[in-house]
Amino acid sequence: MIITMKKTATQKDLDSIISMIESKGLHVNMISGTSYNVFGVVGDTTILDMKTIEANNKVESVMRVSEPYKKVNRLFHPEDTIVDVNGIKIGGKEKIVVIGGPCSVEGQEQISRIAKEVKEAGADMLRGGAYKPRTSPYAFQGLGFAGIMNLEQAKKETGMPIVSEIMSVDKIDEFVEHVDILQVGARNMQNFDLLKALGKTNKPILLKRGLSNTIEEWLMSAEYIMAGGNPNVILCERGIRTFEKYTRNTLDLSVIPIIKKKTHLPIIIDPSHATGDWELVEAMSLAAIAAGADGLIIEVHDHPECAWSDGAQSLKPKRFKELIEKGRVIANVVGRSM
Repeated sequence: MIITMKKTATQKDLDSIISMIESKGLHVNMISGTSYNVFGVVGDTTILDMKTIEANNKVESVMRVSEPYKKVNRLFHPEDTIVDVNGIKIGGKEKIVVIGGPCSVEGQEQISRIAKEVKEAGADMLRGGAYKPRTSPYAFQGLGFAGIMNLEQAKKETGMPIVSEIMSVDKIDEFVEHVDILQVGARNMQNFDLLKALGKTNKPILLKRGLSNTIEEWLMSAEYIMAGGNPNVILCERGIRTFEKYTRNTLDLSVIPIIKKKTHLPIIIDPSHATGDWELVEAMSLAAIAAGADGLIIEVHDHPECAWSDGAQSLKPKRFKELIEKGRVIANVVGRSM
């Protein structure tokens, strides 16, 4: 529910409305302007009578919000959320952030080498999987904690923040201590116990869209995290499952303007998992920049033919650098930097 107060409303009037709403167990988000004040009411607002609220002569208007997500909703938070990761800002209208690195951490020498290569190419952050959710139980499952330590060492050597996927609640303390952005993978988008636990941290969360999930379901997962008290959510589109077989998944670029309209959260695009083909990654990355994405997360490996996972969709460092150079041209056209 959105309650807009009249310009003549005093602080006492505002406090009276807030007190009445909170007495019913609801939460109030206040949006202050130079000539108005707006209340965003979160919770089961069906217990509030709109006519009674409108009867207050200091209330300008009352509107129910049809979407089930509240904290994620732009109506409650008109300004873009900017998530700060060690001084690197994701969101807003300025810089487009690039995250690069291998699908899997394969050892210290490998991740440190690739980290230096992606930084030289122009990346802002390093990605790497230490715990790997794989379709087959016989596929490489990641190095675990040793992989996290390898990533942390690569961070020390390059200064780049690190992004890695968390799969279970019992690893939260480990990730909070060592990882800068905690990635929730597509398979865990609706792991509600994990989302609730992440909501109790203050770490940036990269929330990937599920394989077959709607935008609303995706945003409701973000709502779980924010409802727990963590506002640092970054959405990530990584392709959805359709009937098409030419690509690994179908990259839904239309989601970028939809997300910008519906929410205040930043959105980045993963063209690697979306296409499953390194030859398609550059074109989809440039299209994402043009469509208004706040960042890219791209798989990079210097020997993709020998990669322990997802080599077919990984760019070599040289091509990654070329992509960033072309991306800067597109970014400049849409009034941003990269």
